[in-house]
Amino acid sequence: MLQKEQWMQVHVLKAQGLSLREIARRLGVSRNTVTRYLASQDVPRYKQREPRPSKLDQFQAYILERMQAAWPETIAAPALLRELRALGYEGQLRSIQAFMKAHKPVPAPDPLVRFETEPERQMQCDFVVFRRGADPLYAFTATLGFSRWRWARFATNEKAETLIACHHALFETLGGVPCEILYDNAKTIVLERDAYGKGEHRWHPGLLDLAKRYGFMPRLCQPYRARTKGKVERFHRYLRGNFYVPLSSWLKQSGMVLDVDTANAEVGKWLRDVANQRVHPVTGAPPATLLEERERDTLRSLPAFATQLWVTTPVGRPSAPSAISLQHPLSVYQQLLTEVHA
Repeated sequence: MLQKEQWMQVHVLKAQGLSLREIARRLGVSRNTVTRYLASQDVPRYKQREPRPSKLDQFQAYILERMQAAWPETIAAPALLRELRALGYEGQLRSIQAFMKAHKPVPAPDPLVRFETEPERQMQCDFVVFRRGADPLYAFTATLGFSRWRWARFATNEKAETLIACHHALFETLGGVPCEILYDNAKTIVLERDAYGKGEHRWHPGLLDLAKRYGFMPRLCQPYRARTKGKVERFHRYLRGNFYVPLSSWLKQSGMVLDVDTANAEVGKWLRDVANQRVHPVTGAPPATLLEERERDTLRSLPAFATQLWVTTPVGRPSAPSAISLQHPLSVYQQLLTEVHA
């Protein structure tokens, strides 16, 4: 069958003065086909062929009934072939297999159940990747389950020491500690799921020590079920679209790349003035308001050692001064960012 492009080529070659024989030779079609397409001013439409009768037609209802009865298990096609042979089927196994594949029941998606928690009960934490390669950029993020209060700290890696430093900064900013924190299954979090039995995991020693010192219980979401920590996952999309993309694109127009120092210098103000002041569509209130009115007083107090920590920005290069990671003098960034906020 000639495609639209071939039909166009017939008309173009004819307009160039080629003979019917030459057009047919170049396109690999018959001269009658060339003549027919030249006579048509639009792409010819072929009528759909009527489906041919199949030896399987009279047994289709039986197959569907057997498939439905076996669901959610799958009945084997050879087993159905034996049953159909007894009923008089004379066709081939592959016909049954093709029919079963085309009519395989589609499981209904799991109902979306929004899991709400009481104040101070749970926080969800995760890393999100913004840039890989020679100049990577990540962010460690947190969302409180009740108030939806958000927090983020940018870094250049996802190492265990960065994870721990981010927790120190998170708890210092929040001024308290939730009862439990929900994580994904990264190696910096858990070394082996269910190592000692169902729900008894072998945690990363750094996280285990951190949880003990601050007094929170680490929890794991189900593998390959990111929506079990959907609150922080939704924050990732919001952080990317409303903070990272606008800021990085503005710097890109000036020939610069957003680095970790600049990102951290700006994200705190954005969290305070934008993300945590925006009315949340589920709670109907700004996260900062719910945190102050309903949740902050219920958080566990910071342990004594935490008030003595000096938390630095986890940029992944602790031996280098933060200023050298800037591609231009700091005044250049400050001027550009002032223009962004103007």
